[in-house]
Amino acid sequence: MKKMLMATAATALTATAAFAASHAQEAKIGVILGFTGPIESLTPMMAASAELAMTEVNDSGAFLDGVTLAPVRADSTCVDAAAATAAAERLVTTDGVVAIMGADCSGVTGAILSNVALANGIPMVSPSATSPALSTAEDNGLFFRTAPSDARQGVVLASLLADKSIENVAVTYTNNDYGKGLSDSFIEAFEANGGTVTLNAPHEDNKADYSAEIGALASAGGDLLVVLGYSDSGGKGMIQAALDTGAFDTFMMGDGMYGDALLADLGDGMEGSFGAVPWSQGEGAEAFATITDAAGINGESSFTRESYDAAALIALAMMKGGEATSQAVAANLLDVANAPGEPILPGELAKGLQILADGGEIDYVGATNVELIGPGEAAGTYRHYTITDSSFETVDFR
Repeated sequence: MKKMLMATAATALTATAAFAASHAQEAKIGVILGFTGPIESLTPMMAASAELAMTEVNDSGAFLDGVTLAPVRADSTCVDAAAATAAAERLVTTDGVVAIMGADCSGVTGAILSNVALANGIPMVSPSATSPALSTAEDNGLFFRTAPSDARQGVVLASLLADKSIENVAVTYTNNDYGKGLSDSFIEAFEANGGTVTLNAPHEDNKADYSAEIGALASAGGDLLVVLGYSDSGGKGMIQAALDTGAFDTFMMGDGMYGDALLADLGDGMEGSFGAVPWSQGEGAEAFATITDAAGINGESSFTRESYDAAALIALAMMKGGEATSQAVAANLLDVANAPGEPILPGELAKGLQILADGGEIDYVGATNVELIGPGEAAGTYRHYTITDSSFETVDFR
C-alpha cells in the first residue's frame, strides 16, 4: 500500500506548497466531516475535538518558532463522493491546507484520497473511516486512520452474539462502502462461530418509508435485527419501522448507530438493545474527558477521541519534521504515534512538542491508546454497551 510513486507534476506541486508552508506563520489544516447528512449530529463534536488539539498546540508557544495551526472546515456530506471531492479540492487549491483531518465516512474518504490527496501530496488522517478496503487502497504513504478497521469490528460484533448464545439474526446495512464492508466482516465472523443469517439486506439512506425492507427481514425471521447503518438516517429509519410494525424489538448496532439523538428520537423502544463502538479506557481517556469537560465539548460522543488524536498526530509529525508541511506529516506520523519514546496524553501536547524540539522521542498515547499498525491504521478497542433507561451503559471493552 505504501508505494512512493508520486507523479512528477504532483511532486513539483507539493514541493512548492511545502516551501510556502514552511515559511508561513500560519499552517492550515482541513477539517472535512459530514456536517450535513446521515451523521450530522456527531460531527460538530468531532470537529470541536480536533480543533481543541490545534488550540492546545497554538497555546503552547512551542510549535515551530511561532507557526499557528488554523483549522478550515469543509462538508464531506458523508455520502456524496462528488461533493466531498469538490470540497476537498477547495481546501487544497483555494485554502491551501497542508494536511486533512478527515474525512469521516468510508466512501467519501476513499474518493478524497484517490482524487485529491494523491494528486496533491496531501496527507489525511481519518478519525472514523473504517472500511477494510481502505487498508489496501493505493495511498503513496499519505493515508492514516485513528479508528480501527471494520475487519476487527465485525469480529467484535459476532463475539457479542456468541456471548449471548444468539444464533439466528437478520442483518441490514447502509448501501455503501462502509455498510457493505462491515456486513461482510460481521457475517464471516458470525457464521464462523456457527451462527445463521436469515437475510442480509441493504437499505438506502434518507427514505421516507422502510416498511418494505422491514417486511422482508421480518419474514426471514431471526432472534434480533443487526443494524449496520447511520443513527441520523436509514439505520434509525429501519429501527423505527421495525418498532412500528412489531417486526423486531431488539437490535444490535454497529458503530455508525451510536448517538444520543437516536435514543432521544426512539425512546423506550431501544431498551435492551446493544452494540459496539470504537472507544478507549485508561489514563488517556480520562485525560481527554478532563480537557473536553473544561472546554465545554461533549467528549463522550462518537469518534471525538479519534478526532483529537488525528489532529494531534498531524501537529506532532510536523514538529518532528521541523516544518509545517505535507511532507513532514507523511514522513513522521508513524514515528510520533508509536514507541519508543516518552508517552504523551491529551493535554500534554506542549510537553510532546518540547521533547521533539530538544531532539527526543515521543510515543503519542492520546485519548485512544494510539498504536498505528500495518499501513498506518489503529489497532483499536471497542466499547460493548447496552441501552438501559434510555442511556448507553458500558458492559466491557474488547
